[in-house]
Amino acid sequence: MAVGDSVVGLSASVADAAYMNIQPGSGVKWSIHNLFWANSVEIYWYDGTNSILIDSMTGNGARLNTVLECTNTKYLRVKNVAGETQNLGYSGREI
Repeated sequence: MAVGDSVVGLSASVADAAYMNIQPGSGVKWSIHNLFWANSVEIYWYDGTNSILIDSMTGNGARLNTVLECTNTKYLRVKNVAGETQNLGYSGREI
C-alpha cells in the first residue's frame, strides 16, 4: 500500500463483547473516515494496555466523515455491545 490508498475492512460475525481492531501494520498510519455497525457499539482509543471510551451508540448506524488517525501502537477498537453477533466495518486512507 501507498500513501493515499484506500483502507477498508469488514469484520463479519463479531461476537457480543468482542472487538474489531482498526490497527495498521508497523510504520504505517491510517486516517479512518467512516465506521459502520449493524447494532450497538462502543468505540475506544487504545494503546495495547490503556483504553479511552470515545463514543457509544445504540442501534445500527455509522460515523461518517470523521478523521481518526491510527498507528500500529495507538489504534481504534470497536466493541460489539449489542448482546448478539454483528457485522462491523470501516474505511479511510493511508497517510
